[in-house]
Amino acid sequence: MSDAADNAPASLHRRDWIAGLDRGLGLIEAFDDAHPRMTASEIGQRTGMTRTAARRYLLTLQHLGYVAGDGKLFWLTPRVLRLGQSYLESARLPRVVQPFLQRVAMGTHETAYLAVLDGDDVVYIARNGPNRSMNTGYVLGARVPAQLTASGTLMLALRPEAEVEHWLQTHDLRVFTPHTIASKDRLRLEFARIRVQGWSLSEQQLDLNSRGVAVPLRDRNGDVVGALNITMPMGHESSDDAVARVLPVLRETAQAMRNLI
Repeated sequence: MSDAADNAPASLHRRDWIAGLDRGLGLIEAFDDAHPRMTASEIGQRTGMTRTAARRYLLTLQHLGYVAGDGKLFWLTPRVLRLGQSYLESARLPRVVQPFLQRVAMGTHETAYLAVLDGDDVVYIARNGPNRSMNTGYVLGARVPAQLTASGTLMLALRPEAEVEHWLQTHDLRVFTPHTIASKDRLRLEFARIRVQGWSLSEQQLDLNSRGVAVPLRDRNGDVVGALNITMPMGHESSDDAVARVLPVLRETAQAMRNLI
């Protein structure tokens, strides 16, 4: 059996594992804001491949239109966005939640989102409400470190406690503003508070002008499948007033959706 097959995850039979697909997708994911353009050697280092293997994958992706290059450096093309767009257009959850997000937006006059947890990041997969000049982290399809958002802290906190503790022990906290929670002990207390009250408030963690309130979106079995979130400017409204205004709408909407998911 090949080394590639030996790396197959335990949940998948080795004969069904296609290592090339895994490596190709991993190569695409290796590009980020800190590494927008890379050589084959740099890509190889980030993905655990040799320079030769990385170059072959890059040239294949270039032929397919997902990567461009100038002979030395490689970068992603807009075609990569088709992968995310395919999810947004085909997944059931974003379609089901849209009229409910409209209800939240109309009832609060704020922007409402549906967020899901993907690894250590929150991904916004549906939105409704007024367009405002907010941090780019809040656009549809954006990925944001979970600790920085109401939705993310909520979904992390509602994981089994052993998983939460493992996340805290293995995760480096990134700081974006003077208010970002940078202490794991403080974040641990925040998770405990969220578990007790069942909702989350996040203020000035990613953007100095943003406040978020989130409630869990559960399916008919009670499992958390996402979070309903309102993001609003800090403005002149106190935290207590903001929560009192939007939390009942979020809770009512999440409950109304429970039997539809």
